[in-house]
Amino acid sequence: MTVASGPAALAPVGLREGRGRVARYASRPGLVLAGAFLALVCVAAAWPGLLASQAPNAINPAYALQNPGAAHLLGTDQLGRDSFARLVYGARYSLSLGLASTALAGLAGAGWGLIAALGGKVADEVSMRLADIFMSFPSILLALLVVAVLGPGPRNVTVAIAVSLAPGFARVVRVQGLVVKNSEYVTAATALGLRRRTVIARHIAPNVLSPLAVLVTMNVGASIIAGASLSFLGLGVQPPASEWGAMLAQSRDYLQNDWALAVFPGLAITLTVISIGVLGRELQARFEGRTAS
Repeated sequence: MTVASGPAALAPVGLREGRGRVARYASRPGLVLAGAFLALVCVAAAWPGLLASQAPNAINPAYALQNPGAAHLLGTDQLGRDSFARLVYGARYSLSLGLASTALAGLAGAGWGLIAALGGKVADEVSMRLADIFMSFPSILLALLVVAVLGPGPRNVTVAIAVSLAPGFARVVRVQGLVVKNSEYVTAATALGLRRRTVIARHIAPNVLSPLAVLVTMNVGASIIAGASLSFLGLGVQPPASEWGAMLAQSRDYLQNDWALAVFPGLAITLTVISIGVLGRELQARFEGRTAS
């Protein structure tokens, strides 16, 4: 047996483990960059004043459509508003819309799937046929239909995106619920005389809902894209709020004068969605007990 010697052997176990984690992450720069960018977006959403010193809606027509420079890092828009400040403050709208709609879809889909898995044959059949009807529509079209009924606005857009995502969550929870319901530990708990409500709360729900965290993470990016798309169409966050999709919509008429108006909000959406996807795949790999490639 080989015994470690030298400084490495004298280092505390915690320090050696920390060095090992640093080495693993250093070999995966994409994951590190994705995490760093998402951390920056979260800071922008929670404390935008730390990154942007100017007000996002301060109008100054004398400085309209200026190119990026020292005074305005990303230039100004058609009303002379600082584009960098609007981009930073817009992170709150875009990120909160994506998170809220995904969380709502996860909650609704979890209840929907549990009813299908545990409610009996009739409940399962009705629930899944209803899910088939919802999933027969493209998600963005279904969200547009819901917004057409409820009306525009960030709250209704959140509900609309959640409605379009919930059937997918319901199907995953239903399949997992059927597997767990027929497992040996659930059968044993039932044989011991535990009430059905107790069996569901202690043994079924925790094991059914644990994979849902991965699915929620993977769907946040899709929710951000859907929210930006609806805001681009004028159905989501309304001007003068600086949501990224709304900023893209407002830049359409000025592309020949200032390309930066469209490029930077588009990059913000793209990089945020890619970063969430990278971290989502890492979370999924860890849940499955393997290493993400």
